[in-house]
Amino acid sequence: MENPLTKLVPQLFGEYPKSFIKLVENISLSPDQNSDEVTAILWKAYEFGDRCHNGQKRLSGQPYFSHCIAVANTLASWKMDTTTIMAGLLHDTIEDTETTLDEITDIFGDDLGNLVDGLTKISEITYSSRKEKQAGNFMKMLLSVAQDLRVIIIKFADRLHNMETIMHMPQIKRHRIAIETRDIYVPLAHRLGMSSVKSQLEDLVFSVLNPSGYKEIESKIKSSERQRHKFINKVIKPVEEELNKYEIFPLVYGRAKSYASIYGKMMNRNKAFNEIYDLYAIRIIVEKIENCYLALGIVHNIYLPVQDRFKDFIATPKSNGYQSVHTTVIGPNGQKIEIQIRTNDMEETAEIGVAAHWIYKDSRPTGIDNNVKWLRELLEILQNESTDPKEFMDLLKIDLYNEEIFVFTPDGDLVQLPIDATPVDFAYQVHTQVGMHCMGAKINHIVVPLNTKLQNGDMVEIITSKKQMPSYGWQKFIVTTKARNQVNRHLKKSHDDESIKLGIEILTKTLRRMKLKDDIDEFKKSYNRFGYADTDALLKAIGTGVITVRDMFKKIRPKEEIEDNNELNDNSAGFFDFYRNKSKGIVLDGIDNLLINFGKCCNPIPGDELIGFVTRGRGVTVHRSACKSLPLLNHESDRLVPVDWNVKSSDQFNVLLKVIGQDYKGWLKDMSECISKQNVNIASVDIKVNDSIAEANFIVQVNNNRQLDRLMQKMTKLKYIDYVERVGR
Repeated sequence: MENPLTKLVPQLFGEYPKSFIKLVENISLSPDQNSDEVTAILWKAYEFGDRCHNGQKRLSGQPYFSHCIAVANTLASWKMDTTTIMAGLLHDTIEDTETTLDEITDIFGDDLGNLVDGLTKISEITYSSRKEKQAGNFMKMLLSVAQDLRVIIIKFADRLHNMETIMHMPQIKRHRIAIETRDIYVPLAHRLGMSSVKSQLEDLVFSVLNPSGYKEIESKIKSSERQRHKFINKVIKPVEEELNKYEIFPLVYGRAKSYASIYGKMMNRNKAFNEIYDLYAIRIIVEKIENCYLALGIVHNIYLPVQDRFKDFIATPKSNGYQSVHTTVIGPNGQKIEIQIRTNDMEETAEIGVAAHWIYKDSRPTGIDNNVKWLRELLEILQNESTDPKEFMDLLKIDLYNEEIFVFTPDGDLVQLPIDATPVDFAYQVHTQVGMHCMGAKINHIVVPLNTKLQNGDMVEIITSKKQMPSYGWQKFIVTTKARNQVNRHLKKSHDDESIKLGIEILTKTLRRMKLKDDIDEFKKSYNRFGYADTDALLKAIGTGVITVRDMFKKIRPKEEIEDNNELNDNSAGFFDFYRNKSKGIVLDGIDNLLINFGKCCNPIPGDELIGFVTRGRGVTVHRSACKSLPLLNHESDRLVPVDWNVKSSDQFNVLLKVIGQDYKGWLKDMSECISKQNVNIASVDIKVNDSIAEANFIVQVNNNRQLDRLMQKMTKLKYIDYVERVGR
């Protein structure tokens, strides 16, 4: 009969479980660590976790704690410190058992308690959707990284084992977890330099989402394995022999690309399996950096290099710390082969990324690794303001998927940016204030538009002005998380300020019409009754049309009648002016300001009589007074506000004109000349001819309605023109 004491105190009465012995054997000890002490403290965590999860089963039928052991073994293989491995053993204790954080902290200390807490999902917050919950969990995980990078390393080990055992889950759950892994964990592993984890997760996701495609690639890889090894050895042998002459004895091997990567290339390039040349890469691992370049010279001496396929990531490392020299050469059979040359340290970094740089073995980390600048900036965004989970996930994906380019400052400093980055992204990368006041840019000493895409090796100079501030147009082309977050924050604040200003104007004017102007303070202080945090939030809601003053009146004074002295026709006091030369309050060339929009139904221009309508959630929409859409809105008169123009005479506005007439040779030429003679520019023209009747839509640019009237009179007088009319868009 088995003695139960052997399980409780194996170091005194018996042997440790085999799974524990295997874990201890996997651990890498630092010189100052005692093996017996590490074993004892590790057993304490092992026994505690096993006891907490006792009786729990996974869907596979295995004891639940087997998952925790697998996570700990993965962390041990990554040479993580003892505390991190213990956290791997206990990472699910708070979430899935009755154990509390206080218990963990009391028994194992604050360090391990903080790690386990960072890994615990948010369970007490109610979310409107599963996606929002996923985003919230991910935000919490990244915030935990602000204190300790080990949190995310443990999370990867956890996700890796969950994906390896995913076949035991229901189909719907398998699909959801695989998509989450594909969209978040795979690109995040790439950005943290964990290429081995990335490849494993990619293949596991591929096997779930496309099982037939996975099996197809797997069978083709296996069937060509012997031939592949033979070819790799043929390529490697002359390189090794030449390196040995210089007393360099490298580790040289060939490694197949991930199944998902091969399948993706087949689909994207529309090629068959045997047409993909980079099915595998040959790696040459040497001791010193100088030997990398010597090996490169030898490789290029033996095999012809492909000129545009050389990259030196040793001189310019990737932002995730990856370093290596990549070259593609023409092999013995005329086949292209990718060769990667790096040192042992670089190889470790390439495989497990940030985990390779760990300040491990019981020394508390001082912060996030210097190589992970991208992650630090992401955390700044999270800590500086309460980011909306959905917005955060959108920002995150922008940076997760993008590859990198390298550009230079005028002083020669290197700046890493994602592909398709613009001078505005560069400006924010240099300094937030440089980005905020970016007015123009020079690329290689030539002035360029701010939406110009930067290329590798560009020298970028930013022109700033204290008067310049971010505009809505920037949202169309900026790509980095830092730039997008700063621009969005500034524009949101500007929009909120304008909405509050508009809200107080609407409140004041409506109460004056209702002869309640003296009661304005009562209305301002009623924000609690409408579910708002303060007066500004209430005024913002009024300014954006979410709530009307009449709605407020009915709730504050339900027994009183509304007395309305409508002043809408009083043009003596314009409610607010439009400045066409400012970006705010204007729809110009597709750049939208959320506060004020021109109605597409009537497309007003200076000289037209205007009326503004407070649209729910979108601010004020400006219409011509004669707009056919307005009668539908007249029953809500407190949402109508008078507006005036205040524009420069040189400002131009787009107007759509519909012209119908009899078709003849030179018809369009005569029309164009007529418009040009009135000093009016044609922005667009669309013409159709049906049974000798020509119908054209001209978008012309005019200063005001007087110029438009003159133009329409001239066009109407042309021969064979039936009529010209102004239409909305």
